[in-house]
Amino acid sequence: MQFCTRLIPFAVAIAFAGGASAQQVVKIGHVGPVSGPNSHLGKDNENAARMAIDELNAKGFTINGQKVTLQLLAEDDASDPKQGTAVAQKLVDAKVNGIVGHLNSGTSVPASRIYHNAGLVQVSPATTATQFTKQKFPGVFRVVANDAKLGGTLGKYAVETLKVKNIAIIDDRTTYGQGVAAEFAKAARGPGVRIVDKQFTSATATDFTAILTAIRAKKPDLIFFGGMDAVAGPMLKQMKALGITARFMGGDGMCTEALGRLAGDAVGDGKVVCAEAGGVKGAQEQKMADFRARFKQKTGQEVQLYAPYVYDSVMVMATAMQNAKSAEPAKYLPELKKIKYEGVTGTIQFDPSGDILNGALTLYTYQGGKRTRMDVIR
Repeated sequence: MQFCTRLIPFAVAIAFAGGASAQQVVKIGHVGPVSGPNSHLGKDNENAARMAIDELNAKGFTINGQKVTLQLLAEDDASDPKQGTAVAQKLVDAKVNGIVGHLNSGTSVPASRIYHNAGLVQVSPATTATQFTKQKFPGVFRVVANDAKLGGTLGKYAVETLKVKNIAIIDDRTTYGQGVAAEFAKAARGPGVRIVDKQFTSATATDFTAILTAIRAKKPDLIFFGGMDAVAGPMLKQMKALGITARFMGGDGMCTEALGRLAGDAVGDGKVVCAEAGGVKGAQEQKMADFRARFKQKTGQEVQLYAPYVYDSVMVMATAMQNAKSAEPAKYLPELKKIKYEGVTGTIQFDPSGDILNGALTLYTYQGGKRTRMDVIR
């Protein structure tokens, strides 16, 4: 069924919010894990969404010349697919005008079908699974590079720059973890390069002794982990306890300011290399620094990871509504497809699938327990 046909019953339900002449409130849903092991990231995202909404309202946000009030409806998916689909339906029932979220691919991908069936637009600030846009739902967008680029870049970097030969791979069995690990494995190829072991854990595990002991026997130069920082930190500690000196590499899920705290001195200096989907260079750096300062002033917290991308996701959606002179998804969707928005995170444009064009990646390591940028690449 085509996207627009789903809007026939939905348009009646949001008649109060469809045209500017009747419009008073525009509801934007946000979903992230504000409970569970990834709650620090989910709260970071929710704070950024609220900050964007508050700033737009303070400036007197208008659509088609009429002032409207933006309202944030925030939900917790706890990084759980079942809970993610439940809150997705809750937001559909609340007749939101658009969705910003989710954080985890494992919740975002199944929820995206619910939004699609309701005729809603979803802009994700963090979903990196390639499957997300391969579904070809016309209302699905993301403002970060996907796992193919992220995992592929890390795989090439491991072989070509770090010159590793023996690699072990661990993933957390989530959509995200398996996806980024698979893309890493595809790219980590070269003369003499071997994948010496593949293991898996879970997104809530705390004991990795068995899998790390098995890996230790294979003597890898590098261990790649597909998963989140809440697991990567304890894993690094147990690697140190077992005397494993291999480098540790992973994607954006573990590439956070919090990893240094979670891993303690096991994070080492230059031992960990990770990549974040996104990043800025040059003149854009001041814009990002200004955002971080405003975020700290408003929330009392440092940016954890995806807050700037959440902020830009809200702004991109709001700008598309203004350009379309309507908050009705079917009307502002075409504007979102052709948008060129200069955000905190850089220029945001989408390809026909909803992927960001020319998405950046930032490579990081850790020095003295602090995340340290190595380079921004596109």
